[in-house]
Amino acid sequence: MFWRWGFSKKTVKELRKNRGLTARELAAKIRVNPARINRIDHLKLKEVPEPLKSKITPILRGDDIDKIPWL
Repeated sequence: MFWRWGFSKKTVKELRKNRGLTARELAAKIRVNPARINRIDHLKLKEVPEPLKSKITPILRGDDIDKIPWL
């Protein structure tokens, strides 16, 4: 695994947009209300409260894409 320099210093919105996800799509993936994603959109990833941070970090990193069998 390589280091992702500055990953936690970026905002949730920036990381979400880099993955091509809307707030509603990200909320559906982690099964939370889209309003919670909208509330943390302006925060840096390191400032997000822990239970939610541990849910969204793998999706924003792209770990779910690594599990696709044809890649």
